[in-house]
Amino acid sequence: MSTYDAFNSIDIRTGTILAAEQLSGARKPSYKLRIDFGPQIGVKQSSAQLTMLYNIEDLVGRQILGVVNFEPRRIAGFSSEVLVLGVPDYEGAVVLVQPERNVANGVRMF
Repeated sequence: MSTYDAFNSIDIRTGTILAAEQLSGARKPSYKLRIDFGPQIGVKQSSAQLTMLYNIEDLVGRQILGVVNFEPRRIAGFSSEVLVLGVPDYEGAVVLVQPERNVANGVRMF
């Protein structure tokens, strides 16, 4: 069992993908994303393994949920500052977790 305090320590916010491009050198095909998390957090970058289900054109303008308070990770020489949330489909491809309706960038999930 976990606690509410443990859950509350993970800062999950809404953001809108501003740009996406291939991340060369990654072991698994991935995109580099630039995501706007609103005025309080700003624009952050992330690496995400979304290539099986999403084209670059499908991603730009899409709202997502991301963890904004993890330490950055280096992936193929790229600093990934945010963990974009997703779940696997039946074949293991990543499906983005996103708000059901558009909301302001930077609002916290609860």
